[in-house]
Amino acid sequence: MNGFMSNAGRILNIDPPYGIAGGEIVIDCTGFDTSEPSRCGVLIGDSTAQIVALGPRRVLAIVPETKGGRVEVKLSSGDEVSEPAYLTVARKLAGDLHPVSNPAFDPDDGALFVTRSGSRGEELPVTLFRIDISGDVAEYSGDITNPTGIAFSPDGQMFVSSRLEGVVYRITPFKEAAAFAHNLGVATGIAFDRNGLLHVGDRTGTIFTVNGIGEERPWTQIEPSVSAFHLAFGPDDSLYITGPTVTSFDSIWRINPDGDVDTFFKGLGRPQGLAFDREGNLYVAAALRGRRGIVRISADGSDAKIVVAGINLVGLAFSSAGEMAVVSIDSVYSLPTQIKGTLLP
Repeated sequence: MNGFMSNAGRILNIDPPYGIAGGEIVIDCTGFDTSEPSRCGVLIGDSTAQIVALGPRRVLAIVPETKGGRVEVKLSSGDEVSEPAYLTVARKLAGDLHPVSNPAFDPDDGALFVTRSGSRGEELPVTLFRIDISGDVAEYSGDITNPTGIAFSPDGQMFVSSRLEGVVYRITPFKEAAAFAHNLGVATGIAFDRNGLLHVGDRTGTIFTVNGIGEERPWTQIEPSVSAFHLAFGPDDSLYITGPTVTSFDSIWRINPDGDVDTFFKGLGRPQGLAFDREGNLYVAAALRGRRGIVRISADGSDAKIVVAGINLVGLAFSSAGEMAVVSIDSVYSLPTQIKGTLLP
């Protein structure tokens, strides 16, 4: 081993491989001289990362603000620096938002829609934003108070729920919000099944179905949530639901087409927005075994791991081009994961 490697050691692995500013990554290494901790550092891109825990074989560090993309990660000990490893860091598209659930990609043109939801009853001039594929952010609508869930129907129409009013709105081509369904409780997550039937989660515990002319019907009942329900249909045509409770060991519920409820996965902290890839893996904004970010759960529910490091995340969506859009409590980010989301029915 040459002198270049002597004290700074060698990076063996970075877990997870994707990160958002503020997220915590684990750097497995060998030969890292940590005898003088004050002289040790972690460089991510052009920035110095905050070190949470330091050891010769493992370092915990916080992803700093960077320009995003595939960046070099290096260890330093005194004047010596390790050979680089690589981490893909999310690019921040917009801030000063207030999403409370998944964003949604428009299937027609690939634009991303995200909300500024606000506190309960707060009326804001603009509550829905459009981000085009070049990253330009535009104000879209302010007609809906406390917009929460966003979903596109199989024929490409956008629907948005209002948790304040218990109403789901249809957004017209003229950017107007037309009330589509009423009396939906604290309406939060919304999702369409492959037949175009809308499902709405009332966070007090009821899951409603809404037909094509806006008639609602209680479908089934689950445990109430302290914040919101988040809904996504899986490749098995079952509805998957998260809803944070007061515990730190929450479940993902699965409801089959007959309305029977079972537990798909248990053991997440504050699970929120969720989305499937085309292989049937489920991605959830949550904490897993004390680590926070985007969790990937295998199609059979037997395995789970953090794939994106991040904090205060509330939702995600996949584009047809393999982009993962992730929203936190105030910002929206883009990650070039090359993971393809499920196709519309």
